[in-house]
Amino acid sequence: MTMSTSITRSTCPYCGVGCGVLIETEGQQITGVRGDPDHPANFGKLCTKGTTLHLTATPELTRQTRLLQPQQRLTRQAAPTPIGWDAALDIASDRFAKTITQHGPDAVGFYISGQLLTEDYYVFNKLAKGLIGTNNVDTNSRLCMSSAVAGYKATLGADAPPACYDDVNHAACLFIVGSNAAYAHPVLFRRIEEAKKKNPGMKVIVADPRRTDTAELADLFLPLQPGSDVMLFHGLLHIMLWEGWIKADYIAAHTTGFDTLKALVRECTPERVAEVCGLRKEDIYTAAQWFATSHATLSLYCQGLNQSSSGTAKNATLINLHLATGQIGKPGAGPFSLTGQPNAMGGREVGGLANLLSAHRDMANPAHRAEVAALWSVADVPSKPGKTAVEMFQAAADGEIKALWIACTNPAQSMPDQATVRRALERAEFVVVQEAFAIAATCDWADLLLPATTWGEKDGTVTNSERRISRVRAAVPAPGEARHDWRTVVDFAQRLEARLRPGLPTLFPYPDAESIWLEHRESTRGRDLDITGLSWPMLDAQGPQQWPLREGETQGKVRLYADGIFPTADGKARFAALPWQPLAEPRDSRYPFSLTTGRLRDQWHGMTRTGTLGRLFGHVAEPAVQLHPQDMERRGLKDGDLVHVTSKRGSIVVPLEASKEIGLSQAFIAMHWGAEYLSGRGSHGEPLAGVNALTTSAYCPTSKQPELKHAAVKILKAELPWNLLAMAWLPADRALSAQAELRALMTSFEFASCVPFGRERTGVLFRAAAHEAPDVATVERIESLLGLGGTDALRYVDKRLGQRRTARLLRAEGATRLEGFVLAGDVRAEAWIKPLLQDELPAEAYGRLLLMPGAKAPVAVVAKGKQVCTCFNVSEDDIGAQLQTSRGSDDQRLAALQSGLKCGTNCGSCIPELRRLVRAHPATGHVLQVA
Repeated sequence: MTMSTSITRSTCPYCGVGCGVLIETEGQQITGVRGDPDHPANFGKLCTKGTTLHLTATPELTRQTRLLQPQQRLTRQAAPTPIGWDAALDIASDRFAKTITQHGPDAVGFYISGQLLTEDYYVFNKLAKGLIGTNNVDTNSRLCMSSAVAGYKATLGADAPPACYDDVNHAACLFIVGSNAAYAHPVLFRRIEEAKKKNPGMKVIVADPRRTDTAELADLFLPLQPGSDVMLFHGLLHIMLWEGWIKADYIAAHTTGFDTLKALVRECTPERVAEVCGLRKEDIYTAAQWFATSHATLSLYCQGLNQSSSGTAKNATLINLHLATGQIGKPGAGPFSLTGQPNAMGGREVGGLANLLSAHRDMANPAHRAEVAALWSVADVPSKPGKTAVEMFQAAADGEIKALWIACTNPAQSMPDQATVRRALERAEFVVVQEAFAIAATCDWADLLLPATTWGEKDGTVTNSERRISRVRAAVPAPGEARHDWRTVVDFAQRLEARLRPGLPTLFPYPDAESIWLEHRESTRGRDLDITGLSWPMLDAQGPQQWPLREGETQGKVRLYADGIFPTADGKARFAALPWQPLAEPRDSRYPFSLTTGRLRDQWHGMTRTGTLGRLFGHVAEPAVQLHPQDMERRGLKDGDLVHVTSKRGSIVVPLEASKEIGLSQAFIAMHWGAEYLSGRGSHGEPLAGVNALTTSAYCPTSKQPELKHAAVKILKAELPWNLLAMAWLPADRALSAQAELRALMTSFEFASCVPFGRERTGVLFRAAAHEAPDVATVERIESLLGLGGTDALRYVDKRLGQRRTARLLRAEGATRLEGFVLAGDVRAEAWIKPLLQDELPAEAYGRLLLMPGAKAPVAVVAKGKQVCTCFNVSEDDIGAQLQTSRGSDDQRLAALQSGLKCGTNCGSCIPELRRLVRAHPATGHVLQVA
């Protein structure tokens, strides 16, 4: 008897676009996912990450990657052992109660996540600020959106993005700055592409140090120098003033502080701005004209503005431009910050940051504190601001914070200055990690591991970038003993309050997520984000809703500030006269490169979920640092060379890749490469920890958001003569377990990386380099984990030269294929052996020829080129072959590609790259009619 398919409406757990998804299940297993055509954030569209969500929830992956029961470490270096939930929570409450009693409430800290649901966030906030009496509760949204929050509050009066996604359809000018939306928010970028196609007259300006895929859509690209955004915005306003393009009547009626700002920008002449920003004066003038004189200008911005030591100034000075030109409060106009995480907005709504209180209340305001205390039935809430993310880990490293509770985030990968973070995790006396995935690096430091539910299993609400609240529904039950995050917090809090306030009624009387949400809803009454007119039945019946939605109203506000009234004391917006400041760590003669970080198209954050799928490594297969070809040539470097990338805080070894997208004296490494995928050891044997071994913990003094987007580095060739490459196909139920064990070997080498590969099958790739060959047992262990240790493997060993080659062939279904290989010492044969395995090419003609050294294949191998389209596995070579004979306009040739190869016809994430390839291959002649 076949099981029927059930459909559950929920949301995607990735970026802040907040896409709706339909989860298909059979029995208790997720079997498919597709975009929800009725969800107003995405209308059925999903990106490469969203379309593969169901593949991250298979029983094989769950068994290998998930944390399925509470575990305890008796000592830090010991393996964790299973423990019951009651015992685990008793241990946690005893340790926290003892720490609070002996050292005070500020000796504990909670570091939580923008991927939690609003209800999870709310109870964590109440636990810390209401029960324990500390404001030491912060979130990885501090690394993501806190500068946007501070910028909105400084100018508009509240953390309330005034625009919506539909505004891209009404804008005459689109200003995208500090955002590679094509990668970071691909579904929204599809809407931008469609809007541009329908309205070719819409001007698109993109400002970014790198020429990203987002810039492919630009009518004007501004490759400004890192950290120069404030100077650019002041320069644009200078030109607008000079040319009379400001809206004096709007400024007079709806704003304050303009005269002070006008005096500040007087010196920001086009000549000075061009010099500081590295731009042409003519381009700066054009940008100012388009921005100011278009009938509707919409700004979209993200981490390029936020992750900066001047993050608040960057956000606020961009908003200045909208206020000065009246480009706000109308269709197609406004400053619109793009949220990096699925529920960073919901966390901000409940006050889930160390300096905020529920419903956008300010901690420094006594009346606001009294309102929250009354709602929570406590005497008061603390007035002292808590430790923000960077401060919290610095305090733990200094011994000030004794106990840390980390939930749904991976600071051992994502925080800057990893040396300090790891010192904090080592020195903290008690560390709780509440997590769904056991493979997260932070789990290695936990004294107590508490298993949590994740996508497809949770129930509650999230809020996206356009203030739209959506219901998240569970499609399947939790695996093993995993519990909802809010449930774990409530159970812990009830135990803790019995120790801290015995005999008093519980502050946490919540039977379900809805009961928590109802208390949150009441906290918003009369506030700018008032949702007292909203209910879960309304969300179920009418779908996602935007706030504010007050009692008696039937729908929320699509856009804010249309009446020119702002949530400030006098109802007027405030211009922010904030001067340009140089980078916290400018490049110099010792550290001559500006290192920026950013996203890959097909990966998400620390890759605990996306990193389990080999197909999501097809577009970018392994870690690399990108440099401009001229910088490489000047230093005698070439593609594939291993280089030391070194900052004042640490050094990593990583392969080099040429890229013309990068400016001169700049470098780029994707933010995702943490110690789980890229590691090694330093000159003194110390372990190195991914890209954030390099980044600085310097932060914006107002928002406390760290400058993750910039660090000064030097780049030198790594002389590591001994190399190893090992690859193999493995059974789906063993591949990721083998990968986890291989990662334990990475610190045996000066450089190592370990990643999955494959589509229908699962493979693991391990790459390493060292000054000299390791002991034989280490290489044999690698072979064994990859299934190459048996007698059926072909093997060549030269101990004197440190050379070793191993290969395993398998004949099945009438064909012989290469199942795995190891090249140690001399790895030049990678050029032909790797594609032989990865593309599953016939291998009958090879046999012992696989043990031959050298880059030249003994039998011709036609390797598949770089993957462009993840959905249909279309390579750059496939695309180039078709473009050689294509004709017509660029749009017609793109349409022909989509028709012939299907690339760009599913999620569309590869369309910007397809456009670039079309332009790189000139048309051959007459127009080709495409059906």
